[in-house]
Amino acid sequence: MLTSPSRRLALLAGASVALLAGCGSSTDSGSDGSASAAPAAASKVAVVASTNVYGDIVSRIGGDRVSVTSVISDPDQDPHSYEASTQNQLALSKAKVVVENGGGYDDFVDRMLKSGGNSSAEVINAVQVSGHTAPKGGELNEHVWYDFPTVAKITDRIAAALGKADPANAAVYTKNAAAFKAELKPLEAKEAQIKKEHGGSAIAITEPVPLYMTGASGLVDRTPAEFSEAIEEGTDVSPKVLQEALALFTDKQVKALVYNAQTSGPQTEKSEQAARAAGIPVVPLTETLPSGKNYLAWMTGNVDALANALAK
Repeated sequence: MLTSPSRRLALLAGASVALLAGCGSSTDSGSDGSASAAPAAASKVAVVASTNVYGDIVSRIGGDRVSVTSVISDPDQDPHSYEASTQNQLALSKAKVVVENGGGYDDFVDRMLKSGGNSSAEVINAVQVSGHTAPKGGELNEHVWYDFPTVAKITDRIAAALGKADPANAAVYTKNAAAFKAELKPLEAKEAQIKKEHGGSAIAITEPVPLYMTGASGLVDRTPAEFSEAIEEGTDVSPKVLQEALALFTDKQVKALVYNAQTSGPQTEKSEQAARAAGIPVVPLTETLPSGKNYLAWMTGNVDALANALAK
């Protein structure tokens, strides 16, 4: 049974588990085109990202001038059952820049930074950068990487942090960030087109993961709040609430089911089965990068899949 985001991700370091950290850097997209050799590892800016979503964005901005460790990097790994390793602790103790999601999603980062004695790292908290807060009487949707304006803000913060750690290349980071943000614009345009064509259409979800994207696309979530909250918290859904959720499909009250394919259980499987049986399109999304995808390609596929589902 899954636990809540704060409990299921915020686990202390030192657990005896297989290493999930993924290291890597991308080519210097949008750089000055210099033919000089890549910087030696010791001269690169050490960056730790809580997930490979942020790790990929850092790599795009920093190119071969950064060394990125993404703590959660396995596309088959359920982020909600993650346990930190001592090697992650070591990487965080040496990091110059740290990118975390915040909002209770990855509290283990702050705990490991504190226990590792790294008080000098520049910490970028995506939820804080976003400005999103919990609605009155509700809970914060911490999945801010599905909000493209927020990702643009985070991009600027990453470029600034890298420039502070490596002033000689600050202009390169700023240029790369601008190029990355320019590639976010078509994603926002796709959302605007969905809103124009399908604004007000009802959808169902299993968890709040896609709600920033679906909201920007003008779609209305009709899922009983008790259902999606229970799924996210890892608690049982009452028979009454489950029936209400399944009726969205059997009664054809929604045009699509957008669900988190990275976490599943009996209730989410019943939802998917009911949607398919009723001929309602299903749009699977994930919380971390699929294998072989970068952030932009991943999100482009997600928005396109949503548009295609609604057009059926």
